[in-house]
This record gives sequence, structure tokens and C-alpha cells, in this order.
Amino acid sequence: MEPTKGLADILLLGDERLYQACSPLGREDTELITEIISNLHNALMEFREKYQAGRAIAASQMGYMKSLIYMNIAGKSTVFINPVVTYKSEEMMELWDDCMSLPNLLVRLSRHRTIRIRYYDLEWVEHEQELRDDMAELLQHEYDHLEGILCTMRALDAKAFQWKPTPVPHPVEQMLPQNPGEPEVPGLGVD
Repeated sequence: MEPTKGLADILLLGDERLYQACSPLGREDTELITEIISNLHNALMEFREKYQAGRAIAASQMGYMKSLIYMNIAGKSTVFINPVVTYKSEEMMELWDDCMSLPNLLVRLSRHRTIRIRYYDLEWVEHEQELRDDMAELLQHEYDHLEGILCTMRALDAKAFQWKPTPVPHPVEQMLPQNPGEPEVPGLGVD
């Protein structure tokens, strides 16, 4: 079992692993599943405590290229093993999407208003649920991660991005120049 992972281990935009599709898990992967869930839970709770946001996280966001989503809403955890979206409504909804892998960016996109998702729970019992609105949006976002698709790839157009300040600066913000109006390297300007 790997050492415990948390918030600092969430992959950020630009990491090549975020663009890779995940492989399915098997019943023989019990130890790995336990490890993944523990680390996803830690990261989600740390993110939520620090940024007052976060409902779910995909295994790939922590570098586990396995098909698993961990969700925790109102203190209730749900694990989706090998999820598959089996239905997408024609009716769409537009929204601003955000992501733990790009915590300061909002992306305007369209999602299906209703989806049906089939998955296994921790006992390998198969479930199929129909989800609408917020839950449909959330599971589409996480499922996209398992397919190597980021919300930036679903943006409505080139202007569908907005900077979102976080309550506490994310570590990536510490890498930004202190005065964004001035070039960091002398002689280089902003186009």
C-alpha cells in the first residue's frame, strides 16, 4: 500500500495523466481499491476544508489510472467502480464547471440534463441510476476524467473561461507573478 495521499497529490491541469483513459478494476483489486478510496477521501476532505468546495473526485485525478469515482455529499460516501454512462438525454443544460485539477478556473459548457449510469459498489453489486440536473452534471464531469477528458475540452468557445479566486490561495497561485501586469522576465511583454 502506498503512503497516504492528499490534497497536494491532486494532479493539476497540464499533467499528461489527466488526458489518459482509465482501465477497469477487477474483484482481485481489493487492496488497490481500498487504497484508492482512502486517498480520494483524504484529498476530497482536505480540498473541501481548504476551499469550501468539492463533491467528488475521480481516481485519475490522483494518478490512479483506474475506473473509480469517489463521491461524498452531506457526509454520505458513494463509490462508483467501473462506471458506464448508458443513457444521455437530448435535453442539455449550460453551466459554469469547475474542477479540483484546475481550482481557479471556471469553464462554461453544456451537459446532458439527465443521464443513466451503471456501476459496481464495493460488494461488486451492479447498480444503475438515473440522475438529473446537479447530480447528472457531477457524474458526467467525473466520468469524463475516467475517459481522459477535462472540462476545458468541452468549453462552449474560446471565451468560455473565467478566473475564480479561491478562499485560500491554491499552491499553483504561488507560482504566478506577484504583479500580473508586469512581465516576469525582463524584455518579454504580454501579447
